[in-house]
Amino acid sequence: MRIAIGADHKGFHLKESLKSYLREKGIAVEDFGTDSETSTDYPDYGRPASEAVVNGKADLGILICWTGNGMNMVANKTPGVRSAMALIPEMARLARAHNNANVLALAARYTTDDLARDIVDKFLETKFDGGRHERRVGKLESPVTAK
Repeated sequence: MRIAIGADHKGFHLKESLKSYLREKGIAVEDFGTDSETSTDYPDYGRPASEAVVNGKADLGILICWTGNGMNMVANKTPGVRSAMALIPEMARLARAHNNANVLALAARYTTDDLARDIVDKFLETKFDGGRHERRVGKLESPVTAK
């Protein structure tokens, strides 16, 4: 498995913690930055990480900012990305199972390292349920023409 990870300055520490955790589990991680707590703009990191998922350079993405909202928004502006913000593991599970989310947005402000690990584990271990959800997810890609 290959994970694209990115964070702004407010998500830097959580990104570093998760990057180490994932690598300890034998998961390949490509870090799209940032590399410090110096103030920066979340789209500069969220967009290239999201594009890596869509282009097949990564299987899934993890994006982190202060509230998770900014990264979630920039990810969902990338065609082919289905980003979901999760504050608890159950949100991550349902995002994968029902929405086939391929990017996870985390809120550094509200997420401890331990909680983030639990959320990420649930996100990575959950498979898309398909079935009735397939039609719904299909409508995300082309809402005008989907039936």
